[in-house]
Amino acid sequence: MQPGKPPFRADHIGSLLRPAELQRALERHERGEMTDEARREIEDRCIRAAVALQEETGIPTVTDGEFRRYEFHTPILTRIEGVELTGRVEFHFHYEDEDIEYAPPVLEVTGPLGHPKGGLTVEDYKFTRALTDRTVKVCIPSPTYMYARGGWAGINKDLYPDKDALIAGLAEVYDAELHALWEAGCDFVQIDDTNFAHMCDPKFHDRYRRIGEDPETLPAFYARMINACIRNRPAGQRIGLHMCRGNVRGAWVAEGGYEPVAEALLNELEVDALFMEYDAPRAGDFTPLRHLQRDDKLVVLGLITTKHPELEPKDALKRRIDEAARYVPMDQLGLSPQCGFASIYQGNPIAETDEMAKLRLVVDVAREVWGDD
Repeated sequence: MQPGKPPFRADHIGSLLRPAELQRALERHERGEMTDEARREIEDRCIRAAVALQEETGIPTVTDGEFRRYEFHTPILTRIEGVELTGRVEFHFHYEDEDIEYAPPVLEVTGPLGHPKGGLTVEDYKFTRALTDRTVKVCIPSPTYMYARGGWAGINKDLYPDKDALIAGLAEVYDAELHALWEAGCDFVQIDDTNFAHMCDPKFHDRYRRIGEDPETLPAFYARMINACIRNRPAGQRIGLHMCRGNVRGAWVAEGGYEPVAEALLNELEVDALFMEYDAPRAGDFTPLRHLQRDDKLVVLGLITTKHPELEPKDALKRRIDEAARYVPMDQLGLSPQCGFASIYQGNPIAETDEMAKLRLVVDVAREVWGDD
Protein backbone atom coordinates (compact mmCIF):
# COMPACT_ATOMS: atom_id res chain seq x y z
CA MET A 1 0.00 0.00 0.00
CA GLN A 2 1.15 3.50 -0.82
CA PRO A 3 0.08 6.29 1.56
CA GLY A 4 -2.53 8.49 -0.07
CA LYS A 5 -3.16 5.96 -2.84
CA PRO A 6 -5.92 3.37 -3.12
CA PRO A 7 -6.81 0.89 -1.83
CA PHE A 8 -7.42 2.56 1.53
CA ARG A 9 -7.77 1.23 5.07
CA ALA A 10 -11.21 2.87 5.22
CA ASP A 11 -13.60 2.58 2.28
CA HIS A 12 -17.19 2.05 1.29
CA ILE A 13 -18.71 -0.14 -1.37
CA GLY A 14 -20.18 2.51 -3.64
CA SER A 15 -23.95 2.79 -3.75
CA LEU A 16 -25.70 5.40 -1.61
CA LEU A 17 -29.30 6.04 -0.67
CA ARG A 18 -31.14 7.78 -3.52
CA PRO A 19 -33.04 10.92 -2.54
CA ALA A 20 -36.82 10.65 -2.98
CA GLU A 21 -36.64 13.13 -5.86
CA LEU A 22 -34.23 10.87 -7.73
CA GLN A 23 -36.32 7.76 -7.10
CA ARG A 24 -39.40 9.49 -8.49
CA ALA A 25 -37.44 10.71 -11.51
CA LEU A 26 -36.25 7.23 -12.35
CA GLU A 27 -39.76 5.81 -12.11
CA ARG A 28 -41.22 8.61 -14.23
CA HIS A 29 -38.47 8.14 -16.81
CA GLU A 30 -39.15 4.40 -16.98
CA ARG A 31 -42.83 5.16 -17.64
CA GLY A 32 -41.90 7.56 -20.43
CA GLU A 33 -43.06 10.61 -18.47
CA MET A 34 -39.65 12.29 -18.28
CA THR A 35 -36.99 13.01 -20.90
CA ASP A 36 -33.41 11.78 -20.69
CA GLU A 37 -32.25 15.37 -20.26
CA ALA A 38 -34.61 16.09 -17.36
CA ARG A 39 -33.62 12.89 -15.59
CA ARG A 40 -29.92 13.60 -16.01
CA GLU A 41 -30.35 17.12 -14.63
CA ILE A 42 -31.79 15.65 -11.43
CA GLU A 43 -29.07 12.99 -11.32
CA ASP A 44 -26.38 15.65 -11.67
CA ARG A 45 -27.81 17.70 -8.82
CA CYS A 46 -28.14 14.68 -6.54
CA ILE A 47 -24.62 13.47 -7.32
CA ARG A 48 -23.21 16.86 -6.36
CA ALA A 49 -24.94 16.54 -3.00
CA ALA A 50 -23.74 12.93 -2.60
CA VAL A 51 -20.13 13.92 -3.20
CA ALA A 52 -20.43 16.64 -0.56
CA LEU A 53 -21.96 14.10 1.85
CA GLN A 54 -19.05 11.71 1.38
CA GLU A 55 -16.49 14.46 1.83
CA GLU A 56 -18.20 15.52 5.05
CA THR A 57 -17.90 12.02 6.52
CA GLY A 58 -14.15 11.92 5.88
CA ILE A 59 -14.25 8.73 3.78
CA PRO A 60 -11.23 8.86 1.44
CA THR A 61 -12.99 7.32 -1.57
CA VAL A 62 -15.83 9.07 -3.37
CA THR A 63 -18.34 7.53 -5.80
CA ASP A 64 -21.36 8.87 -7.66
CA GLY A 65 -23.53 6.71 -5.39
CA GLU A 66 -24.54 4.72 -8.50
CA PHE A 67 -27.24 7.37 -8.88
CA ARG A 68 -27.49 6.87 -12.64
CA ARG A 69 -28.47 3.19 -12.24
CA TYR A 70 -31.70 1.56 -11.10
CA GLU A 71 -29.65 -1.41 -9.91
CA PHE A 72 -25.94 -1.90 -9.59
CA HIS A 73 -25.24 -4.14 -12.58
CA THR A 74 -27.86 -4.46 -15.33
CA PRO A 75 -27.70 -0.88 -16.70
CA ILE A 76 -23.93 -1.25 -17.17
CA LEU A 77 -23.76 -4.80 -18.52
CA THR A 78 -26.50 -4.25 -21.09
CA ARG A 79 -24.40 -1.46 -22.62
CA ILE A 80 -21.90 -4.08 -23.77
CA GLU A 81 -22.43 -4.88 -27.42
CA GLY A 82 -23.64 -8.45 -27.90
CA VAL A 83 -25.27 -8.76 -24.45
CA GLU A 84 -29.01 -9.11 -24.03
CA LEU A 85 -31.35 -9.38 -21.08
CA THR A 86 -33.30 -12.54 -21.90
CA GLY A 87 -35.32 -13.14 -18.77
CA ARG A 88 -35.33 -13.20 -15.00
CA VAL A 89 -34.48 -15.80 -12.40
CA GLU A 90 -36.53 -15.95 -9.20
CA PHE A 91 -34.55 -15.72 -5.97
CA HIS A 92 -35.93 -15.85 -2.44
CA PHE A 93 -34.48 -12.99 -0.41
CA HIS A 94 -34.71 -13.00 3.36
CA TYR A 95 -35.30 -10.63 6.23
CA GLU A 96 -35.28 -11.82 9.80
CA ASP A 97 -39.06 -12.30 9.86
CA GLU A 98 -40.18 -12.53 6.21
CA ASP A 99 -39.11 -13.38 2.66
CA ILE A 100 -39.45 -11.37 -0.51
CA GLU A 101 -39.23 -12.34 -4.15
CA TYR A 102 -36.75 -10.58 -6.39
CA ALA A 103 -35.96 -11.58 -9.96
CA PRO A 104 -32.52 -10.44 -11.15
CA PRO A 105 -31.85 -10.58 -14.88
CA VAL A 106 -30.48 -13.41 -16.98
CA LEU A 107 -27.84 -11.90 -19.25
CA GLU A 108 -26.81 -13.83 -22.33
CA VAL A 109 -24.12 -13.35 -24.94
CA THR A 110 -26.09 -13.38 -28.18
CA GLY A 111 -23.78 -11.39 -30.49
CA PRO A 112 -20.16 -10.33 -30.90
CA LEU A 113 -18.98 -8.72 -27.68
CA GLY A 114 -17.86 -5.13 -28.05
CA HIS A 115 -16.94 -2.06 -26.02
CA PRO A 116 -19.52 0.64 -26.77
CA LYS A 117 -18.64 4.08 -28.04
CA GLY A 118 -18.32 6.35 -25.03
CA GLY A 119 -17.59 3.42 -22.74
CA LEU A 120 -19.55 1.82 -19.93
CA THR A 121 -18.83 4.23 -17.07
CA VAL A 122 -16.32 6.73 -18.45
CA GLU A 123 -18.60 9.74 -18.87
CA ASP A 124 -20.13 9.15 -15.44
CA TYR A 125 -16.63 9.07 -13.95
CA LYS A 126 -15.63 12.33 -15.63
CA PHE A 127 -18.63 14.14 -14.16
CA THR A 128 -17.90 12.96 -10.62
CA ARG A 129 -14.15 13.50 -10.92
CA ALA A 130 -14.74 17.18 -11.65
CA LEU A 131 -16.54 17.60 -8.31
CA THR A 132 -13.84 16.52 -5.86
CA ASP A 133 -10.11 16.29 -5.17
CA ARG A 134 -10.52 12.90 -3.49
CA THR A 135 -10.06 9.53 -5.17
CA VAL A 136 -13.12 8.73 -7.26
CA LYS A 137 -13.77 5.00 -7.39
CA VAL A 138 -15.69 3.49 -10.28
CA CYS A 139 -17.83 0.43 -9.50
CA ILE A 140 -18.41 -1.93 -12.41
CA PRO A 141 -20.23 -5.27 -12.37
CA SER A 142 -18.25 -8.46 -12.71
CA PRO A 143 -17.90 -10.25 -16.05
CA THR A 144 -19.06 -13.41 -14.27
CA TYR A 145 -22.66 -12.19 -14.62
CA MET A 146 -22.42 -13.08 -18.32
CA TYR A 147 -22.22 -16.70 -17.27
CA ALA A 148 -23.57 -17.16 -13.75
CA ARG A 149 -27.31 -17.08 -14.41
CA GLY A 150 -27.56 -18.70 -17.83
CA GLY A 151 -24.45 -20.90 -17.80
CA TRP A 152 -22.87 -22.19 -20.99
CA ALA A 153 -26.37 -22.54 -22.45
CA GLY A 154 -26.61 -18.72 -22.55
CA ILE A 155 -23.59 -18.26 -24.81
CA ASN A 156 -23.73 -18.03 -28.62
CA LYS A 157 -21.61 -21.04 -29.60
CA ASP A 158 -21.22 -19.92 -33.21
CA LEU A 159 -19.35 -16.85 -32.00
CA TYR A 160 -17.73 -18.33 -28.89
CA PRO A 161 -17.25 -22.07 -29.41
CA ASP A 162 -15.41 -22.61 -26.12
CA LYS A 163 -14.85 -20.93 -22.78
CA ASP A 164 -11.43 -19.61 -23.75
CA ALA A 165 -13.00 -17.72 -26.64
CA LEU A 166 -15.68 -16.28 -24.37
CA ILE A 167 -13.10 -15.13 -21.82
CA ALA A 168 -11.02 -13.52 -24.57
CA GLY A 169 -14.07 -11.63 -25.85
CA LEU A 170 -14.97 -10.33 -22.39
CA ALA A 171 -11.35 -9.42 -21.69
CA GLU A 172 -11.27 -7.14 -24.74
CA VAL A 173 -14.31 -5.24 -23.47
CA TYR A 174 -13.10 -4.84 -19.90
CA ASP A 175 -9.56 -4.00 -20.96
CA ALA A 176 -10.87 -1.24 -23.22
CA GLU A 177 -12.98 0.15 -20.36
CA LEU A 178 -10.13 0.10 -17.85
CA HIS A 179 -7.81 1.91 -20.25
CA ALA A 180 -10.47 4.48 -21.12
CA LEU A 181 -11.02 5.12 -17.43
CA TRP A 182 -7.28 5.45 -16.85
CA GLU A 183 -7.00 7.99 -19.66
CA ALA A 184 -9.79 9.95 -17.93
CA GLY A 185 -7.83 9.87 -14.65
CA CYS A 186 -9.32 6.88 -12.82
CA ASP A 187 -6.83 4.88 -10.75
CA PHE A 188 -9.28 2.83 -8.65
CA VAL A 189 -11.91 0.43 -9.98
CA GLN A 190 -14.10 -1.91 -7.94
CA ILE A 191 -15.58 -5.03 -9.52
CA ASP A 192 -18.88 -6.03 -7.89
CA ASP A 193 -19.60 -9.75 -7.75
CA THR A 194 -22.20 -11.82 -5.93
CA ASN A 195 -21.37 -15.07 -7.68
CA PHE A 196 -18.40 -16.10 -5.54
CA ALA A 197 -20.54 -15.64 -2.44
CA HIS A 198 -23.37 -17.64 -4.02
CA MET A 199 -20.98 -20.57 -4.38
CA CYS A 200 -20.56 -20.59 -0.60
CA ASP A 201 -24.22 -21.69 -0.30
CA PRO A 202 -25.23 -25.31 -1.07
CA LYS A 203 -28.61 -24.26 -2.48
CA PHE A 204 -26.83 -22.35 -5.22
CA HIS A 205 -24.75 -25.43 -5.97
CA ASP A 206 -28.04 -27.18 -6.70
CA ARG A 207 -29.11 -24.36 -9.01
CA TYR A 208 -25.83 -24.52 -10.93
CA ARG A 209 -26.22 -28.25 -11.41
CA ARG A 210 -29.74 -27.72 -12.78
CA ILE A 211 -28.34 -25.49 -15.54
CA GLY A 212 -25.63 -28.03 -16.35
CA GLU A 213 -22.69 -26.52 -14.44
CA ASP A 214 -20.24 -28.06 -11.98
CA PRO A 215 -20.11 -25.74 -8.94
CA GLU A 216 -16.81 -27.26 -7.81
CA THR A 217 -15.00 -25.91 -10.88
CA LEU A 218 -16.67 -22.50 -11.08
CA PRO A 219 -14.55 -20.58 -8.53
CA ALA A 220 -11.38 -21.21 -10.51
CA PHE A 221 -13.19 -20.50 -13.79
CA TYR A 222 -14.53 -17.19 -12.50
CA ALA A 223 -11.09 -16.23 -11.18
CA ARG A 224 -9.61 -16.98 -14.61
CA MET A 225 -12.31 -14.87 -16.28
CA ILE A 226 -11.76 -11.86 -14.02
CA ASN A 227 -7.98 -12.15 -14.26
CA ALA A 228 -8.13 -12.06 -18.04
CA CYS A 229 -10.31 -8.94 -17.88
CA ILE A 230 -7.90 -7.01 -15.63
CA ARG A 231 -4.47 -8.45 -16.41
CA ASN A 232 -3.44 -5.76 -18.89
CA ARG A 233 -4.75 -2.82 -16.88
CA PRO A 234 -2.56 0.27 -16.81
CA ALA A 235 0.31 0.24 -14.34
CA GLY A 236 -0.84 2.25 -11.34
CA GLN A 237 -4.52 1.40 -11.68
CA ARG A 238 -5.75 -0.52 -8.65
CA ILE A 239 -8.56 -3.09 -8.76
CA GLY A 240 -10.75 -4.30 -5.92
CA LEU A 241 -13.31 -7.10 -5.90
CA HIS A 242 -16.40 -6.81 -3.72
CA MET A 243 -18.56 -9.81 -2.82
CA CYS A 244 -21.88 -9.97 -1.01
CA ARG A 245 -24.68 -12.39 -0.31
CA GLY A 246 -27.47 -10.22 -1.63
CA ASN A 247 -28.61 -6.73 -0.73
CA VAL A 248 -32.12 -6.04 -2.03
CA ARG A 249 -33.74 -3.37 0.15
CA GLY A 250 -31.73 -4.83 3.02
CA ALA A 251 -32.67 -8.47 2.35
CA TRP A 252 -30.13 -11.22 1.64
CA VAL A 253 -30.21 -14.35 -0.51
CA ALA A 254 -27.15 -16.53 0.19
CA GLU A 255 -25.30 -17.77 3.25
CA GLY A 256 -22.23 -19.80 4.06
CA GLY A 257 -18.57 -19.14 4.85
CA TYR A 258 -15.85 -18.49 2.27
CA GLU A 259 -14.10 -21.86 2.55
CA PRO A 260 -15.44 -23.25 -0.80
CA VAL A 261 -14.01 -20.29 -2.73
CA ALA A 262 -11.08 -19.27 -0.52
CA GLU A 263 -8.24 -20.49 -2.75
CA ALA A 264 -9.64 -18.82 -5.87
CA LEU A 265 -10.41 -15.58 -4.03
CA LEU A 266 -7.36 -15.18 -1.86
CA ASN A 267 -4.61 -16.51 -4.10
CA GLU A 268 -5.73 -16.95 -7.70
CA LEU A 269 -7.45 -13.60 -8.23
CA GLU A 270 -5.02 -10.92 -9.39
CA VAL A 271 -6.75 -8.01 -7.64
CA ASP A 272 -5.29 -5.50 -5.21
CA ALA A 273 -8.10 -5.59 -2.64
CA LEU A 274 -10.85 -7.97 -1.59
CA PHE A 275 -13.97 -6.40 -0.06
CA MET A 276 -15.40 -9.29 1.96
CA GLU A 277 -18.81 -9.30 3.62
CA TYR A 278 -18.50 -10.10 7.31
CA ASP A 279 -21.34 -8.26 9.02
CA ALA A 280 -23.43 -11.29 10.05
CA PRO A 281 -22.97 -14.95 11.06
CA ARG A 282 -24.28 -16.06 7.64
CA ALA A 283 -20.88 -15.00 6.19
CA GLY A 284 -19.06 -17.48 8.40
CA ASP A 285 -15.93 -16.85 10.44
CA PHE A 286 -12.46 -15.63 9.55
CA THR A 287 -10.75 -19.03 9.32
CA PRO A 288 -10.86 -19.15 5.47
CA LEU A 289 -8.50 -16.16 5.52
CA ARG A 290 -5.74 -18.55 6.58
CA HIS A 291 -5.43 -19.55 2.92
CA LEU A 292 -4.02 -16.14 1.96
CA GLN A 293 -0.44 -16.61 0.80
CA ARG A 294 0.02 -13.33 -1.05
CA ASP A 295 1.37 -10.18 0.56
CA ASP A 296 0.12 -7.89 -2.24
CA LYS A 297 -3.59 -7.94 -1.30
CA LEU A 298 -5.59 -5.84 1.11
CA VAL A 299 -8.47 -7.70 2.75
CA VAL A 300 -11.16 -5.12 3.52
CA LEU A 301 -13.43 -6.46 6.23
CA GLY A 302 -17.10 -5.60 5.68
CA LEU A 303 -17.96 -5.52 9.38
CA ILE A 304 -20.44 -2.64 9.39
CA THR A 305 -23.88 -3.50 8.08
CA THR A 306 -25.91 -1.37 5.68
CA LYS A 307 -29.03 -3.46 6.34
CA HIS A 308 -30.18 -1.78 9.57
CA PRO A 309 -29.52 1.58 11.20
CA GLU A 310 -28.00 0.52 14.52
CA LEU A 311 -24.34 1.50 14.86
CA GLU A 312 -21.85 -1.21 15.71
CA PRO A 313 -19.87 -0.48 18.91
CA LYS A 314 -16.29 0.54 18.20
CA ASP A 315 -14.87 -1.93 20.69
CA ALA A 316 -16.74 -4.80 19.07
CA LEU A 317 -15.40 -3.83 15.65
CA LYS A 318 -11.85 -3.63 16.97
CA ARG A 319 -12.18 -7.07 18.55
CA ARG A 320 -13.30 -8.51 15.23
CA ILE A 321 -10.40 -6.86 13.42
CA ASP A 322 -8.03 -8.37 15.97
CA GLU A 323 -9.64 -11.76 15.40
CA ALA A 324 -9.13 -11.47 11.63
CA ALA A 325 -5.52 -10.49 12.26
CA ARG A 326 -4.92 -14.00 13.62
CA TYR A 327 -5.11 -15.16 9.99
CA VAL A 328 -4.01 -12.11 7.96
CA PRO A 329 -1.31 -9.62 8.99
CA MET A 330 -2.81 -6.43 10.41
CA ASP A 331 -1.09 -4.34 7.73
CA GLN A 332 -3.07 -6.27 5.08
CA LEU A 333 -6.46 -5.46 6.60
CA GLY A 334 -8.93 -2.61 6.12
CA LEU A 335 -12.53 -1.77 7.07
CA SER A 336 -15.74 -1.01 5.18
CA PRO A 337 -19.48 -1.64 5.27
CA GLN A 338 -20.42 -5.09 4.00
CA CYS A 339 -22.20 -3.71 0.91
CA GLY A 340 -23.62 -0.53 -0.54
CA PHE A 341 -26.55 1.31 0.96
CA ALA A 342 -28.69 0.92 -2.16
CA SER A 343 -27.80 -1.91 -4.53
CA ILE A 344 -31.16 -1.21 -6.16
CA TYR A 345 -32.63 2.25 -6.38
CA GLN A 346 -35.20 1.86 -3.56
CA GLY A 347 -32.38 1.49 -1.04
CA ASN A 348 -32.01 -0.22 2.31
CA PRO A 349 -34.29 0.48 5.30
CA ILE A 350 -32.13 3.17 6.89
CA ALA A 351 -32.02 6.98 6.76
CA GLU A 352 -29.38 9.26 5.25
CA THR A 353 -28.30 10.27 8.76
CA ASP A 354 -27.65 6.57 9.52
CA GLU A 355 -25.69 6.23 6.28
CA MET A 356 -23.48 9.17 7.21
CA ALA A 357 -22.98 7.85 10.74
CA LYS A 358 -21.84 4.48 9.42
CA LEU A 359 -19.37 6.07 6.99
CA ARG A 360 -17.97 8.18 9.82
CA LEU A 361 -17.70 5.03 11.94
CA VAL A 362 -15.60 3.36 9.25
CA VAL A 363 -13.23 6.33 9.18
CA ASP A 364 -12.99 6.68 12.96
CA VAL A 365 -12.32 3.01 13.66
CA ALA A 366 -9.81 2.70 10.82
CA ARG A 367 -7.92 5.74 12.10
CA GLU A 368 -7.89 4.37 15.65
CA VAL A 369 -6.65 0.96 14.50
CA TRP A 370 -4.18 1.89 11.74
CA GLY A 371 -3.48 5.57 12.33
CA ASP A 372 -3.56 8.03 9.44
CA ASP A 373 -2.13 5.56 6.89
